[in-house]
Amino acid sequence: MGMTDQRSIEREEVLSKARAAKAVAPVVAQLPTSTKNELLIAAADALIANTDAIIAANARDIEEGRAAGLSDSLIDRLSLNAARIEGIADGLRQVAGLKDPVGEVLTGGVMPNGIQMRQVRVPLGVMGMVYEARPNVTVDAFGLALKSGNVALLRGSKTAKHSNSQLVEILQGVLADADLPREAVQLLPCESHDSVQDLITARGLVDVVIPRGGARLIEAVVTGATVPAIETGTGNCHFYIDADADVDQGIELALNGKTRRCSVCNATETVLIDAALPDVDKLRIVTAFQEAGVTVHGDVDELGAFGATDVVEANEADWAEEYLSMDIAATVVDGVDGAIAHIARWTTGHTEAIATSNIVTAQKFADQVDAAAVMINASTAFTDGEQYGMGAEIGISTQKLHARGPMALPELTSTKWILQGTGQTRP
Repeated sequence: MGMTDQRSIEREEVLSKARAAKAVAPVVAQLPTSTKNELLIAAADALIANTDAIIAANARDIEEGRAAGLSDSLIDRLSLNAARIEGIADGLRQVAGLKDPVGEVLTGGVMPNGIQMRQVRVPLGVMGMVYEARPNVTVDAFGLALKSGNVALLRGSKTAKHSNSQLVEILQGVLADADLPREAVQLLPCESHDSVQDLITARGLVDVVIPRGGARLIEAVVTGATVPAIETGTGNCHFYIDADADVDQGIELALNGKTRRCSVCNATETVLIDAALPDVDKLRIVTAFQEAGVTVHGDVDELGAFGATDVVEANEADWAEEYLSMDIAATVVDGVDGAIAHIARWTTGHTEAIATSNIVTAQKFADQVDAAAVMINASTAFTDGEQYGMGAEIGISTQKLHARGPMALPELTSTKWILQGTGQTRP
């Protein structure tokens, strides 16, 4: 079979599954809350019952990943064991316990002519997800999509194809056992990048696409999509330590943001140091990271001026990109205005933080920094749907339309205006 034939087959599979998803979307949209919750609990139980099969499928992915030279960190993101599967199942149970957003009345009123108006939440419809490595996203996306009345079209990565296939087979079995369409969750082919392009250009079949992964994946989806896309995730997060800060506290908060989990999108990637701080405090900030095992990147002469050593000379990428590792960029800025200017140039709009005891400075930072989240005397690690009390999240939106910040169930809905009259006509 030639490449053109294979390409046609793959494209038709994506479009066929998208058409099937569109066909069953009205069924899923109308499911009562009790049915959705029962399905989520049943799916959690089914995952636990099929732990051995999931681990066996995952072992194939790990074996193929090692043979392909995947890094240890990617292998870890890919790996499943009984404890992780229990955690994934618990995530579904948690979603079952969350408030159903569908049908919530947001606002309303009565026109002067007596027509009653109300704006209610409704499902988005067919939700495409493009994601990398982590097979837990397969189950998370299914759970959040189902609870918000949406159908999930999942395009996972080739590295997790066996795990994802096994997980979706289990989830589809739960749907079938409840006499509901298996097409409420489907896995798309992942052998080539072309299937991503087919998904994100399926206008009229797919209502929204959400990329979850690295900067390159997100950029490819957002720039190539003709379907509405919600940009998520890339977090070049800054932490500014002001001259009026409790420096010890500032160091503790910045370290927490960097070292708690350095591979996540809310990790601190750059520390900005106020030029007005004493040199001894500037040095303490840099050495605190180094003593915690973090490699500091920056202008060697600038940081060396106050005694910092073992600094790696920074290039433009150090300011522009996520490390997602035990590395951090550091630079001296001219007060809060310098910090705001640096952030404005390099931010990805995710999370920006300040340590200061000056309420005027804190307010200026909060007002002028353009990001989905601003932290004042708190770690960047708090940008998280669960921490916000939203329960499970599908990702962190860094765009400005529809949703911004952690995206949970309400963000996976749109709205509908319902007007109820008694025969009124418009003059």
